[in-house]
Amino acid sequence: MSSVLLLWITLASTAAAHEVLPSIADMRQEDGVLIFEVRASLESFIAGIDLAATSDTNETPQAVRYDALRALPPARLAEEFRAFWPLMASGLTITADGMALVPELDDVFVDQVGDTDLVRTSSFTFTAALPEGAETVQVGWAANFGVLVLRQMGVPAPYDGYLQGGALSAEIALQGGGQASGWDTFVGYIPVGFDHIVPKGLDHILFVLALFFLAARMRPLIIQISLFTVAHTITLALAALGIFSLPGAIVEPLIAASIVFVAVENIWAKGLTPWRPFIIFAFGLLHGLGFASVLAEFGLPDETFIAALIGFNVGVEIGQLFVIAIMALCVWQALRIDRGAAEVGRGYAIYLGLLVGAVALGILNPASLVALLENPVWIFSVPLAGVFGLCIMSIRFRDQADAYRRIVAVPASLAIAFVGAYWCVERVFL
Repeated sequence: MSSVLLLWITLASTAAAHEVLPSIADMRQEDGVLIFEVRASLESFIAGIDLAATSDTNETPQAVRYDALRALPPARLAEEFRAFWPLMASGLTITADGMALVPELDDVFVDQVGDTDLVRTSSFTFTAALPEGAETVQVGWAANFGVLVLRQMGVPAPYDGYLQGGALSAEIALQGGGQASGWDTFVGYIPVGFDHIVPKGLDHILFVLALFFLAARMRPLIIQISLFTVAHTITLALAALGIFSLPGAIVEPLIAASIVFVAVENIWAKGLTPWRPFIIFAFGLLHGLGFASVLAEFGLPDETFIAALIGFNVGVEIGQLFVIAIMALCVWQALRIDRGAAEVGRGYAIYLGLLVGAVALGILNPASLVALLENPVWIFSVPLAGVFGLCIMSIRFRDQADAYRRIVAVPASLAIAFVGAYWCVERVFL
């Protein structure tokens, strides 16, 4: 089963190559005209990728087309986008006092080709004439265009919204005053933080699971999670406030290396070592800088900055606890049997059913789950099937000393260490 996990990890680790980023639109009003300046990945739009259903363009049927567009020089890509504009315009929803407006493309700015393994962010400007006396507008676009961060400019207390693909903004007062309250901002950024752990934060998920597999006891888990939380909260706040930051080229390989260290230590350490709390705290500082890079993609509202930052961090914590809770449920029965507190036959039945269900989900690949997970279902179902298989083996050899640890926790930690090592090499050399 560990070989199955290793295979999955090798395949899934390519997800960082063509990341899907939110689009950012700055909206302002001048002389009766709405002007939108949008920063986005034009290649993904033109290729027809459903950005609401994926977090990696490499995992889509349009990957070849995307890569070809990504290699085009600026003038050629701008030409391609102009030809695509009528289709994009049909997916835009802009209303003023309930009246539909017609968007008109103004200009396109494309960055140089650069490193084709990285996302190229370009920009385009479009306008929409306002009817006389208009007081409010609403903005949104088609679901397949993905997340839209909409920011109102040039007015007091401006509107600032994080819109999932297909969502329509609230009514935005053209004269300003539509700024969300601190509470609304706090609540609104909780799902943003959660989303960047589950399902998008594969590296953070693996780090948290490495903490989980150290020892099947509450005390070491609580100590590790608490230290990790405090540490990444510190650097997330410092980076978001512009006090301290490090380039992603440094942070991302170090995050991968932190996964390797923690997972490898699980193999020979049966509990908290004297130095592990300090190591976890240091790694938490690194992961906080990683979270900050996510916030840098779309920024935080100036007037409710603290509320947004706290909401995002709360969402991250909920995501981490969700990952731990899911894995705890997955191995709970195997742990109880290892400690002689559960019926063996029932354990076999439960894990056999879970194993069959995970394999079936991976094969069927339900569209609803693909949209929810933003990845093919097998990326998550295969490792779960591996864990269930290891739990069956743990029950089979329950009479051996430390059966759960040797048969479930150690192989799972090996698999986590393998992907961390692969990511480290990939992020430095590939």
